[in-house]
Amino acid sequence: MRKFSYIMLLLAVLGLLIPGMAFAQEAATEAAAAHSAGGLESFAELVFGSGMVKWFKDGGWAMWPILIVAIYGLAYVVWKFISLIYAKINLNAFLAKIIPLLEEKKYKEAAEIAKATRGPIASIIYAGLLKADGGVSTVEKAIENAAMIEMSYLEKGFLELSTSITLAPMLGFLGTVAGMISAFDAIAAARAVDATIVASGIKIALITTEAGLIVAIPVQFFNNIFVTMVDAMVIDMQKATERVIEAML
Repeated sequence: MRKFSYIMLLLAVLGLLIPGMAFAQEAATEAAAAHSAGGLESFAELVFGSGMVKWFKDGGWAMWPILIVAIYGLAYVVWKFISLIYAKINLNAFLAKIIPLLEEKKYKEAAEIAKATRGPIASIIYAGLLKADGGVSTVEKAIENAAMIEMSYLEKGFLELSTSITLAPMLGFLGTVAGMISAFDAIAAARAVDATIVASGIKIALITTEAGLIVAIPVQFFNNIFVTMVDAMVIDMQKATERVIEAML
């Protein structure tokens, strides 16, 4: 009987302690989350400034997808810039090495130089020189096939950049619509038109539109630069092909 009483007393104590422990754990979790959010906000203020962080928070929920698109677009801008810089070579210096060898019919030596040179121009010339034994027409055909493959590599990333350019303003416009809905809801709730009532919703609308344009404009600028760089590289590929074919005739 006494053992049963002890068991019941223990269960009663546990019944009182467990909810308290659960509440304490939940409070600790919420405090940790708040502290983490506060730390993140403090870090953002340190990096970007308190004004920029306040501007971001005032834009509402639409600022987060716009931020994701901005990071996505920036990543592809950096990657595309590095890849195009790596692919660019000095065309005249490259041709000055291989043209004399081609004129002397030293195709293997010229192919080795092309193989050791980076970039799509050297790659298509190398692909053509591998078929040098088949004649000029075979070389020209091999260069054309290799050029199509290299062009597909050069065009990588443009779809992702176009996606960023398109999505950022669309998300900004979505935030604009949400802000205007919020403003009209405030008018309906107050049953009166007052600038202070609608100011918050209109502010959200304008900030999200601004954020979308801030993301899209520089990405569009770099996209245009990259298109120009690819066009120049295609012209260099054509020039190199013509010089190589002429040297082999």
